[in-house]
Amino acid sequence: MGALIWLASYPKSGNTWMRSFLHNLLRNPPKPVPLNELDEFCLGESASEWYRRRSAKPLEELTPIELAALRPLVHRDFTNAFPDSVFVKTHNFLGEWLGHPLHNMEVTAGAIYIVRNPLDVVLSMAPHFGLSIDEAIEALANEAASTALMANHVPEIHSSWSTHVRSWTQHPNPQLLVLRYEDMLDKPRRSFKQVVEFLGVKPTSERLERAIRFSSFKMLKAQEQREGFKERSSKAAAFFREGRKDQWREKLTPEQVRRVVSVHYEQMARFGYIPNDYLDAMPDEARRTLAQPD
Repeated sequence: MGALIWLASYPKSGNTWMRSFLHNLLRNPPKPVPLNELDEFCLGESASEWYRRRSAKPLEELTPIELAALRPLVHRDFTNAFPDSVFVKTHNFLGEWLGHPLHNMEVTAGAIYIVRNPLDVVLSMAPHFGLSIDEAIEALANEAASTALMANHVPEIHSSWSTHVRSWTQHPNPQLLVLRYEDMLDKPRRSFKQVVEFLGVKPTSERLERAIRFSSFKMLKAQEQREGFKERSSKAAAFFREGRKDQWREKLTPEQVRRVVSVHYEQMARFGYIPNDYLDAMPDEARRTLAQPD
């Protein structure tokens, strides 16, 4: 039995990349782990099969409150999945839903949280959820954002991008590692070395480099093209699209950029995501505070 380590992020922010890296690192296979085997290493918090085991009734017959009450029990069941630490993917914000915690901290050892520039998140969210870019921007600001109960998944409670990021990162915690998606792209060795140090594992340089290479965006995209990926949304042509940063400069209008910044400026400023040429989208007081030297 092992305690849980959450791999947390707002949707389309690098969670699958992190899962692939850890699977390749810790299992140390001679060739890249198949994409469709990721769930054999890292559990999905919303996987409905775990909730069915805890319910005397079909999940479709449960009230939302009854479903919410199952979560802490399911998370306790997760600890029996593997003898060592149990990695669990989550897109839930860190808080409560209908009076019940979205993450059972009594069986939690720690968490890795990945944050990504919301200006790029909207571009990945739109095709994944079958939305227009404007609709994705609205979803990013929706405090009640969640997914529906489906055959394979119970609802995920996302809240807004800002609430999600704030909930996971506002309190410094030695059991929490926060990474920027952009740093993972620009400085993969440095970023993933932080991960292994956080987890207390000491791979050889060769093993670390191999895991980084096996989980690269180019490798994951090629795997999906060859074999498909069961986590791809039925609304999207592909799960792995471009994986670049700053795509928003090519694809968002100035008005769309300002809409995102005007709502999410507080958390964007914390992570260095506000473009200098869009500072005017912030309230005057917030802009003055940002301009003050530390």
